Amino acid sequence: MYPAILLVHSWLRWVVLLLALLAIVRAVSGALGRRPWQPLDDRAGLFFTIALDIQMLLGLVLYFLLSPITRAALSDFGGAMQNAGMRFWAVEHVFGMLVGIALAHRGRSRVRSISDPVRKHRVAAVFFVLALIAILASIP
Repeated sequence: MYPAILLVHSWLRWVVLLLALLAIVRAVSGALGRRPWQPLDDRAGLFFTIALDIQMLLGLVLYFLLSPITRAALSDFGGAMQNAGMRFWAVEHVFGMLVGIALAHRGRSRVRSISDPVRKHRVAAVFFVLALIAILASIP
């Protein structure tokens, strides 16, 4: 089961990245073009966060149940912190991805509470770009 979930987790990253770019392009173009917030703008952010949530679920299954790398790291956490590869998988990857997911979700929730369409686009652009930066910094 480990190889199958790892494969899906690896391929789903491309979906996440493409949806992030789509949400960012829609937000930036909406802000620059001063256009109204459209249902497709909302859906782009929604699909981006849904893909992130599925990716996180698969990652948590790998992290806590299936991965021999994290199993070894968690059995000797002090030793894992001294090894750059083990530290990346045990701490840095998970932390960076959680930051990215939190930023994407926070941006989406902030957008829903804003009435000015141009400001909606700007807020979405800022949060989605920050989320993408955190995600890219954490991808192996």
